[in-house]
Order: sequence, then structure tokens, then C-alpha cells
Amino acid sequence: MRELTDIDVIRDVLGRHGFHFSKSKGQNFLTAAWVPEEIVERAGLDENTGVLEIGPGLGSLTVKLSEAAGKVLAVELDETLMPVLAETLQGCENTEVLFGNILKKDVAQLVEENFQGLRPVVCANLPYNVTSPVLAQLLESRAFRQITVMVQKEVAQRICAGAGNKEYSAFSILCQWYAEPELLFDVSPDCFTPRPKVTSSVLQLTTRPSPPEQVKDEKLFFRIVRAAFNQRRKTLPNALASGVGEFTKQELQKIIIEAGFPENIRGEALSIHDFAQIANALTQR
Repeated sequence: MRELTDIDVIRDVLGRHGFHFSKSKGQNFLTAAWVPEEIVERAGLDENTGVLEIGPGLGSLTVKLSEAAGKVLAVELDETLMPVLAETLQGCENTEVLFGNILKKDVAQLVEENFQGLRPVVCANLPYNVTSPVLAQLLESRAFRQITVMVQKEVAQRICAGAGNKEYSAFSILCQWYAEPELLFDVSPDCFTPRPKVTSSVLQLTTRPSPPEQVKDEKLFFRIVRAAFNQRRKTLPNALASGVGEFTKQELQKIIIEAGFPENIRGEALSIHDFAQIANALTQR
């Protein structure tokens, strides 16, 4: 089988099928063979693993996943890649390509239908333009034991950031609520065609069996988190007054002080534990 990260092979295959890269779809194909090999090794795949891949592109990672896992389901948005993948995935008998938008799929149902008896995981080089909504969808499905993905380095840093870090955000908290993230390694722009303008990072999220904190109202917890970061330069009472309208600013100030925080604290200074404490206090009111 030809090496699908070889730039001459990439040009030959894509040229014969008349494929053109789409910037709007965030398409950047790997030209470094070590990257998919390292992703597969770090993911710890075996014949008992079922892998969901999102955005297989040319199939360089897909082929390596097929060699290591029990089954691979690759979801691809761009139907112009249909003849390309039909060629590059020849011989990958345990691999199925599903064309469509992953954001419009029921992920838990896909896992149930395709990975019976297998340990479900995600391995993907995620398109940059849909990284956050796709990761949120995968985590909220609670369908996977582990998620190993390549994303923009700044997104990976944001996901791993803790309270007080300038990268810390509502998305950091969402990801850490559902999983324990770990930065594995960086990937240079020189490892892709077309060459992106930013460095990428491979990130592994080991999903939690249960949330890190007990909250009485999870929806309220996330409303508070989003409100705190939507206006992150405002003090917490002012930010929450806009996002949690059923409480007055005075009530919020009182609750925040009673929870042991200064009234001028900002959301970016609060840990998941702190947000949970405030959410539970608001629920009791």
C-alpha cells in the first residue's frame, strides 16, 4: 500500500479524482507518517476497540486505525472525497465510511449500532472550524471511554487550562467536567498540506465515570459558568446578573460572599469546585 502521507502520492490521488481543498471545511491533510502512527500508539488501540473517526480526509489516519482496532467508523462531511476514500481504504475490511455532518448525527446511537461488544473511543484529526462543537457533542454523549484528537494548539491549551490562567474559559470547564485532558505532543504546520498558519496539538481526554463535583442542577451550573465567562472582565455578581436573571445583583452578591468569595471576584479566578459551590447555593435559594 502506498504511503498516504507522501506528498507525491497525495497529489496523484487527489489529482486523478479532481479533488480541490476546501478552506471552509478546514481541510489539511497530513504529510508526516509519524503523526498518525503516534496517534494510534498513544490511543492504545486493540482488536477490542471500536473507533469513531471524524474527518478522515485522504484516509492516512484511517488506515492506521484500521490496522490496530477492531472496527473503525469514519464520518466525512465532504462527499467529493467518496471516490478518493474508496481507493485509499481498499483492503480495510473493518472500516466503514459514513458521509454526512457529524453535528447532525446521534453519536450515542452510532456507537450503539456500530460498536457492540467493543470499547468505544474517538481518534481524529478534527477540522479546525468545528473543533469546539464537535468536542462538546462527543463529551456530552458520554458514549466514549477516551477521545484522542488533533486540534489547534491554542484550543488544546484552553481545554487544559486551570483557574487563573489566561486561557481558562467556559470551554475549559465543560471539557474538564466530562473528562481529564492531557496534552500529548505538538504537530508543526510543516506536517500538512495545505500548510496551516498555526501549530497543532494532539490531546487525549479520558472521560470521567462521573462529574468531578456534585451539583443539584447541572443546567444551572453551566448557565453560571457561561455567564461568568461571557463577560469575563466584569465582577462575578455583575456577570451573573445578566446571565442568571432570576436573581438580583444584590442577591447574587450576598450568595457569593456567604460562599466565602469576595464580591469583586471574577469568574476566571474560580475553579470547578468553586462554581459548583455557588451553583448549589443558588439552587437552594
